[in-house]
Amino acid sequence: MPPVIDLLLPARWKDFELLDSGDGQKLERYGPCTLARPEVQALWHPTLPSATWQRAQGVFRPTGEESGGHWEFKESIAQKWEMAYPLEPSGRSLRFWVQTTPGRHLGVFPEAASHWDWMAALIEKAGRPIHVLNLFGYTGLATLAASAAGAAVTHVDASKKSVAWARENQALSGLLDSPVRWIVDDALKFVQREARRGVKYDGILLDPPKFGRGPKGEVWEVFKSLPALFQALQGVLSQKPLFVIVSAYAVKSSAVHLYFALAEMMRGFGGNESCGELALQEKSAGRLLSSAVYARWEGDSAR
Repeated sequence: MPPVIDLLLPARWKDFELLDSGDGQKLERYGPCTLARPEVQALWHPTLPSATWQRAQGVFRPTGEESGGHWEFKESIAQKWEMAYPLEPSGRSLRFWVQTTPGRHLGVFPEAASHWDWMAALIEKAGRPIHVLNLFGYTGLATLAASAAGAAVTHVDASKKSVAWARENQALSGLLDSPVRWIVDDALKFVQREARRGVKYDGILLDPPKFGRGPKGEVWEVFKSLPALFQALQGVLSQKPLFVIVSAYAVKSSAVHLYFALAEMMRGFGGNESCGELALQEKSAGRLLSSAVYARWEGDSAR
């Protein structure tokens, strides 16, 4: 039977809100700051009056280049500020730094919180030591969610700046004593070396970019590189894997494609695959804004 497409909506945010969207933009609240950014999928018209949008403290002005543009600020805002997310089911809070960046992003993708809660619940219920590999780990929020739930985590990203940011988030969350390995490396090369060393992982997170470069200039192109990474990951899976999560942003792919690629990777392990979209719901009119597609695998031992 064809897979069912699920829609995941995080419901526990207090420090973030999607206030409104439309005319190719979205209006969001990140802690004390209200910001407007491009969103090409907002094909409708805004619900809130233009006066509300004009009160945004920062607006990102895009250029013709992909991810190009600059921020315009109507008033001074902090260089960086603190936000929090209450993890389920432990009740612990992730604390992390947010800041505007030249690439329009702020260091957190709020819709990904649905994955954090799901993964943390599996780790807490596992009743055994869990080792997690987070590839393309960015500012480390998924890493810290897994760590707070009791897992030992290996976090890999090609950007020294992102890893440094993630380590600051670890300190802010009070998790400095938790077992986290921070690695600056090319994802595929790292996984291949881990396989040769015989290192195994019970949980894997993948959030691959459309295009990127490793620390030594290694080229990543998602449709060319991801199949090789899936194959390499088979060599680092433990005998009883707990979960695998794959998310894709800004990629012309579908949840169905990720679903079948992940099913092929996990063939022989049993378990269950699911797939769908990560979305946010507007406060203004309740419309849903989809930000990414995903596929997840859950092992039989998790049930």
